[in-house]
Amino acid sequence: MIYDCHLHTCFSGDSKASVRSQVERAISLGMKEICFTDHHDHDSWFCEDNFELDIPAYLKAMKTYQKKYKDRIRINIGIELGLQDHLGAYFERFDEVFRDSFDFVIGSSHFVSCMDPYYPSYWEHHGEREGITSFLEASLARAKAFYPYFDSFGHLDYVVRYAPHKDYAYSYEAFKDWIDPILQVLIDHGRALECNTGGLKYGLSQPNPSSSILKRYREMGGELITIGSDAHAPEHLGYGFDACQRLLRECGFRWYAVFHGRRPEMIPL
Repeated sequence: MIYDCHLHTCFSGDSKASVRSQVERAISLGMKEICFTDHHDHDSWFCEDNFELDIPAYLKAMKTYQKKYKDRIRINIGIELGLQDHLGAYFERFDEVFRDSFDFVIGSSHFVSCMDPYYPSYWEHHGEREGITSFLEASLARAKAFYPYFDSFGHLDYVVRYAPHKDYAYSYEAFKDWIDPILQVLIDHGRALECNTGGLKYGLSQPNPSSSILKRYREMGGELITIGSDAHAPEHLGYGFDACQRLLRECGFRWYAVFHGRRPEMIPL
């Protein structure tokens, strides 16, 4: 089975899953390799959950589990870095200190002006089309500014998971003026695009991003794809991976990337 490279544990403010439970679930599914990517959204004081990762404690725990399970599964240590417009100096310092500590860094947009699309208040403030547009505008600015600090751009259209009508009124064509430039930034700078099956779990008909965006990325010359379930609980680990594998092949991909020491290894789909 495809290796899962977007996983959360109780080190993330929105998960109660133990590291052990996630590892055992991956082994039961036949995975030979996984990557943990717990949330680190610095300066997210406005959130109900605490998304500031205790990085030293996290690294220590993950290294312990690497040793414990070394004969059963390869555990890679990653992080999901929350991108916000004002954090450029912080990311520069973070990269200087921790670049060699992680196998993989996902760069993800979660917030727009201290608001999370997860909450109805975001949509009450913006409205549906404006809410999606504002999110993609912010994502484009962050991809341009912060590409040196991440390896893969996470769940590009995360915003539609929580839109009032989910992906009913959403399409690549309607928002391509923001999506194409994001894809171009990733291609120009050798950054991967994540295919996140969490969208399926949240009731969308497709992963994040949708197949039309994945096809467009491939048409533009993009080849680096990472795959993750965004599982916050063991039962969601590897969610929808069979469908994801078929979809990616249909979009023209033959390989996906797993990162070791911040370098991609290409694995056949």
